[in-house]
Amino acid sequence: MDVPPPRAAAGPPSSRVVLPRRVHAGYALGSLATGAFGTVPGLVLLPYLTDTLGVAAGLAALLVLLPKAWDVLVNPVAGRISDRTRSRWGARRPYLLAGGLALALLFASIFAAPFGAGPAAAGYVAVAFLLTATAFAFFQVPYVAMPAELTDDYAERTRLMTWRVAVLALAILVSGALAPVVVSAGGDGVAGHRWLGLFVAVLIVLGAVGAFLGTRSAPTGVVVASEPSLRAQLAVAAANRPFRLLLICFVVQSAGVATVLAGVSYFATHVLRSPDTGSTLLFACFVGPALLVMPLWSRAGARLGKPRAFGYASLLFAAGALALAAAPVLPAPLVYLVVAAIGCGYAGQQVFALAMLPDCIGYDTARTGRRQAGVFTGLWTAGETFGLALGPGIYGLVLQLTGYVSSSTGSAAAQSGTARAGVLVGFTVLPALLVGLGLLAMRGYDLTPERLAAASAPGAAR
Repeated sequence: MDVPPPRAAAGPPSSRVVLPRRVHAGYALGSLATGAFGTVPGLVLLPYLTDTLGVAAGLAALLVLLPKAWDVLVNPVAGRISDRTRSRWGARRPYLLAGGLALALLFASIFAAPFGAGPAAAGYVAVAFLLTATAFAFFQVPYVAMPAELTDDYAERTRLMTWRVAVLALAILVSGALAPVVVSAGGDGVAGHRWLGLFVAVLIVLGAVGAFLGTRSAPTGVVVASEPSLRAQLAVAAANRPFRLLLICFVVQSAGVATVLAGVSYFATHVLRSPDTGSTLLFACFVGPALLVMPLWSRAGARLGKPRAFGYASLLFAAGALALAAAPVLPAPLVYLVVAAIGCGYAGQQVFALAMLPDCIGYDTARTGRRQAGVFTGLWTAGETFGLALGPGIYGLVLQLTGYVSSSTGSAAAQSGTARAGVLVGFTVLPALLVGLGLLAMRGYDLTPERLAAASAPGAAR
């Protein structure tokens, strides 16, 4: 295996580096791991707790939220550690392998259910989920930091992110749509969820190993001396206004997306009255069209600019979610068509948010002369993880307030009209409001290619 030399005093990658197709594909494979972990807990964990382990919806919401909230502290630390790592594989790639394998093992343990149902089972899930979230931090933070070091080219980052988000959409489709199928084929209840844990663990291993091997010949950029303390690093990130605005928007919008993920099973069961196939169809309609529109979003970004295209994608998501509030009186085919429109908006949100992040990192490098992508991606992934946990937490709270009845049978209990209304509002109106609210934070985002080029020009003031 060819390995790069230790990252030391080499210059940064050329501003016009065009990455080989194999690097695009290899890097994108890591999204099998991030997509599976970002999707399946948000989709399955809350109903697993309420409808299989018999945990009250409010408590289940806390059990889903708190372990991921821990990542708000862990992710910046993971970024700082990866910034300071020196190895023959570079600063980031060792964590793709070690963090990815640990993530797979711990993910399977979440659904092992050694204590059956009840309070002990709920406590076990919380601890296992916390450990898994920690392993995910040490995989995802270095992984997200890599694009800023693979190329400095503004357009090439969009191409790289288009590949990544395409694989991310595929991972969401495979893991999300097949999750209910795997649970059902495994016998439902605890047994079915054990098989689900193993299935997702295999996807994570494929993604982690694929990304590690696929980026072995890629440029690694330079990691130079970083700020001496976490507080100083956070101050640097806070001083980067484009990053700060983008992060606020992405965290709030991630919470909105996560409420959709958390509500899929409940919506399919209690609104569509299709507990067996509804979840799979909803996911196929949400993610399948997203794969088709990915090249269109890339072209839109080139024509309109990333921030404006991001705004249009967000508005499409929010409008579709609001329209879905009429689902109880709409024919099923139209419901699935609206979900497809939401998925198209989600695809654009992901492409442009992830493409603007390396721009913000490159802007900071140009301003300060310090390349510390791990600090920014640590904060980014902490915020994203918190948002993805906050969504199910909010959704579970809505269920609790509207009187949702839990079950320990492996099947959802019959619900009152008020509880069904909570299921609907949490799946439609709430995510629309969150995505729209997040977009307001982007009004002051002004990092254009011209401004980035001016900051990077030789002799630019720092």
